[in-house]
Amino acid sequence: MAAISMWRGHKIQEINEQWVFVDTGEPVADSDRPCGYCHKYRTSEGHDACLGTLPGVQNACCGHGQIDDAYVQMPSGTITQGREAKIAAAQAAEEE
Repeated sequence: MAAISMWRGHKIQEINEQWVFVDTGEPVADSDRPCGYCHKYRTSEGHDACLGTLPGVQNACCGHGQIDDAYVQMPSGTITQGREAKIAAAQAAEEE
């Protein structure tokens, strides 16, 4: 049985030691698909389009429809996850 996971809101599976999209069979490594949740492409800086560039944040993920997968990491190393991460991202965006 193939391993199943998610990538940017899309179901993926491992076939012959390669991750591919379940719906298209396209290799994940060769893809720049938009988010499977909001259907937007990453920004030119590589950020989730719905978050944009967040001041004072090292990196972040919106969760792509899976709230438990959302996170915000600060330069100090502090990581906030889940619903609290969505709140932290919104607060950081207001500081912009």
